[in-house]
Amino acid sequence: MSVRPVRIYGDPVLREKAREVAGVDDTLRQLIADLRETMQAYGGVGLAANQLGVPQRVIVVDVPLDEEERAVYALVNPVIKRRNDTQTAEEGCLSIPGIWEDVTRSGRVIVSALDEQGRPLELARAIQHEIDHLDGALFVDRLSPLRRQFLRRSLDALARGELPEDYHPPARPPRRPGGLLPQGGPPAFGPDAGQDSPAGGPA
Repeated sequence: MSVRPVRIYGDPVLREKAREVAGVDDTLRQLIADLRETMQAYGGVGLAANQLGVPQRVIVVDVPLDEEERAVYALVNPVIKRRNDTQTAEEGCLSIPGIWEDVTRSGRVIVSALDEQGRPLELARAIQHEIDHLDGALFVDRLSPLRRQFLRRSLDALARGELPEDYHPPARPPRRPGGLLPQGGPPAFGPDAGQDSPAGGPA
């Protein structure tokens, strides 16, 4: 496993539509391990492969359900099969450091995918933010034109490589506190989840 640099707003790979994965093998499992290691090192709750410069349809999520239990999954070729309701919550992104905004998404989704062993999954999950990444979309695309205009100077600065002063990529993965919660509290997961939150923490 290794921590890889997360690509920042302005990198063309973030706007690419990721390719479907043809098969689950050891190379893919190594990518998933690197995604997890990088996500934890950066303190995120989700990460898509193209955020590491790999345009494949692979995401990982690691979100606390409560102070004791976490939902930790890798999803290969995820597809949103059904959407219900809407919900607005604050989102951030590891690829857009220093910016948090309210984003409206489906309040509940059903997602089908393969796990890292190639087994099928169908779950209600807070992964809409990560699937957007696989389609070359960023959470700022979901903001109103007025809000995007308000953020234009900050986004242009990121695209020029001017990072926030408090942005410090990890030199090595720190130990992750077990009780770390994303902004807005724990989202609901699993096939019986009554509500699906956006990514919550940076992803």
